[in-house]
Amino acid sequence: MNTNQKPGLFTTIAVLTLVSGIVNLFWGFIASATALGTIVGVVCLPITILPTILGVFEIIYAAKLLSSQPEPIQPSQTIAILEILTLFIGNLFSMVVGILALIFYNDVTVKDYFARLNGTMVVLPAPAAPPAPVVPEPVAEPEVLPVPEVPAVPEAPEPPVKPKRIRKVAGE
Repeated sequence: MNTNQKPGLFTTIAVLTLVSGIVNLFWGFIASATALGTIVGVVCLPITILPTILGVFEIIYAAKLLSSQPEPIQPSQTIAILEILTLFIGNLFSMVVGILALIFYNDVTVKDYFARLNGTMVVLPAPAAPPAPVVPEPVAEPEVLPVPEVPAVPEAPEPPVKPKRIRKVAGE
């Protein structure tokens, strides 16, 4: 399979991201226009612009994925996560697209295609061979070294112990 043949899930990611980008553009424009109708909305205008910005990034990313001449590009989990976060502004479609994108990015064929686009191959680990039998090595007996004799030092006599004096308590 050469890099010109795109897997079906890869194309699905690209198309869904493009449609989500268009939806987010319109969603952001409508939310911004609605927000301009009230004084409180003018204060909230920066929040309503965020879907529009995400929509622009989605369209650019989808255009790179859909181009006829493949270029090195990484899977954009950031865009997928931001699509999921559009749930907070009420955009369920982009949330579903973000979840599907994260699922499709983990597919083996999609990972392989991204690896070939970027010039890196994913090397799968080879099956492990059974371990070779362990043959115990003979244990050599430790070498016994002679212990040097230390001349005995005569012990000093202990000083005599004084008997303990018992105090008598007055009144006994």
